[in-house]
Order: sequence, then structure tokens, then C-alpha cells
Amino acid sequence: MDESRPTQPARPTRPVQLLHTAAALREQPRGTGARAVVMTMGALHEGHATLIRAARRRVGPQGQVVVTVFVNPLQFGAGEDLDRYPRTLDADTELAAAAGADVVFAPSVDEVYPGGEPQIRVAAGPMGTLLEGASRPGHFDGVLTVVAKLLHLTAPDLALYGQKDAQQLAVITRMAADLNFPVEIIGVPTVREEDGLALSSRNRYLSAPERRTALALSAALFAARDRLAAEEALRARAASTGHAAQDRAAALAALGEDRAAADAHAVAYAAAGPPHGPSVARAAAHAVLDDAARLEPPLTLDYLALVDPSDFTEIPDSYEGEAILAVAAKVGTTRLIDNIRLVFGAGRSGPTPAHQDGTRTDAAPSGAPATSPSTTPQGPLGATR
Repeated sequence: MDESRPTQPARPTRPVQLLHTAAALREQPRGTGARAVVMTMGALHEGHATLIRAARRRVGPQGQVVVTVFVNPLQFGAGEDLDRYPRTLDADTELAAAAGADVVFAPSVDEVYPGGEPQIRVAAGPMGTLLEGASRPGHFDGVLTVVAKLLHLTAPDLALYGQKDAQQLAVITRMAADLNFPVEIIGVPTVREEDGLALSSRNRYLSAPERRTALALSAALFAARDRLAAEEALRARAASTGHAAQDRAAALAALGEDRAAADAHAVAYAAAGPPHGPSVARAAAHAVLDDAARLEPPLTLDYLALVDPSDFTEIPDSYEGEAILAVAAKVGTTRLIDNIRLVFGAGRSGPTPAHQDGTRTDAAPSGAPATSPSTTPQGPLGATR
């Protein structure tokens, strides 16, 4: 739930109910179809609109789409931007209506936490201590606690969250499974600007020079994706030529065909060595981020991690299958995150598998966003850190 540019919502095509209490929400007729919830922290933008439209498609005209707008104090740590987090409820309600929402549920802090900060909270477990959890201790406990409460209050059949907050989506999915929440958790791909910057409510804090530096986050991810594609292509060629590539490289070098020899040598190297796609992807991303650290203003890297989606632990070079390349950095005083999904495995080619909502994020040209726009509003609470 982030934003870099204001979205001009179309004229609402359906009435939307703005509700502030759980009692009023309980009295709201559910209709004859399923209920979907999209949880946000407000400051809605096109990423959130994409989530809402995806929810509308899933439940159909007979279903109900509830958008929650709640700035959750439990997920902000000391020194973070709780007080300055944008509150734009009127604009949020208009955008939600235009995107197809039936209800905007915007409770007060007292409504969600009637006794003050809860003494009993949901713990995110080991996954909640890694990456974002290491940078922001207790953050995911706060996220899961409010998500659990909002799931109880809204009682949805479906809940849609953005893949931009990949770790957040993972811990919510795990919580729903481990604690038997009767709800289907659906991930929606990241929405990006035309230049590749992931939409975020915090993008509004960036000055023009800072925004130019911030493009390094997505550029690093795309560089890793493109370098991996080249590596996989080499391995595919190597599989078809085998040891003959070594002889060809030597022959071409003897003839003075240096560029052709270098190409043949690269194929021979791919044929002889083990898969090393993860290290290649990491190196390509780090090269972009290292350059950005020398810009003015500079990018200050928090982490770059290539992880197993099931537990967010770093993957080895021998890994095959889907992984998440995640990055977090500060530009000026604004902290931003982004990620991309990569697939490792010799000879593996073609588009990535369809996402849970039926959309795909197939490879795009170098330097371009994975889809234009992609689709992943920001996170359960729209928080994009």
C-alpha cells in the first residue's frame, strides 16, 4: 500500500458504504456470493485499485468486496513514520468505489484495540525474524495480530494481498494455514510505474533526485532476472553441444576469431561446470546496487537476499525451483522494498507459473518492469516498507 503518484479514480459505478464500527459491518448484508477483503493502511493508489479489481473479479457481481483502511500502530517501530503516514480517507473511499468495492471499513484505533495495545499477540515465528523482521523487530507480530483481528471482524471467504510485500504475504499465508483460518489467501503481482519503480505510499516522500536513485531497486532485480536468463540460455546450448564446444573454442582462437571463441568458451564453461544461477543473479543485482551507492543522493542498502519462498532462508547455488530475490534500501530518509520471483534450473525455460489469481509475470525486456503495469498492491495493510 504505497503510492508514488496520485491515481485519478473513475466515476464510481456502484454505491459504497463507509463504515467505522464492527457492529455496522456485521449489519451489512453480505449478498448471495462470496466476500473478499483487501486490507490497506490507506493512501490508496493504482496498486490497491488492482487488488480491489482482482477481488471483484473473484467474487463476481453477486459477491461483496470489503476494503479495510486502518493505520496499524503495532507494526510501526520506534522512530518509524506512524505520525506522518498519509491519511486520505475521502480519496481512498472514492478510489475504492471506482475499483469495485462495496464497503470501506475504516475503524478507529479504539475500535480495533478497545482495551489499548493487546496483551496477547500473534507471533510470526522464525520466518518473522529474517530480512524485514531482522531490520524491524516485532514488525510481523504487529502485522499478524491486526490481520488476525481484521479477518475475524470482516469474516471473508477470500483475502487478497500484494506480492510486493512478499515476506508479509508469506507469514500471513502461514498464519492462516497454521491457525486454521477459514479463508483463502490470494497473492496479486506487484504494480509498477512505467520506469519499473514499484508503487508505494512512501514514494511520495521522495524528491526528484531521490526517486531517480530509487530506480536502482527495480533495476537490480531486472538485471538479476536478465543475467539468469542468459545463464540458462548458455546451459541450454551447452547441453546440446557438450565437449565439442571446448574443441570449437580452441579452433576459433587459433584462427584469431576472438569474439566467437569467447562465445564458444562460455558455452564450454557452462557445459563443464555445475549450475550456479543463484550466484550469478546475486552478482548482477549487487553490481547495480553498488553503482547506486555512489550516486547523489546515494542508495543505502539494507539487504539483498535470494530466498526460498517457503521459509525465506537463503538458497544455495545448487538450488532448483522458484525463489524470491528481495531488496530493501533507504534513499534519503525513505525506506523502500521490492522483490522479484526467479526460477532456477538447467534447461528450464518459458514463462513463470500462473499466480494464484490467474495473472502471470513473464519476463520483460531488460530494464523494463516484469509487467506493465504489474499487479501487486502493497501488503496486507498496504504497508510497504
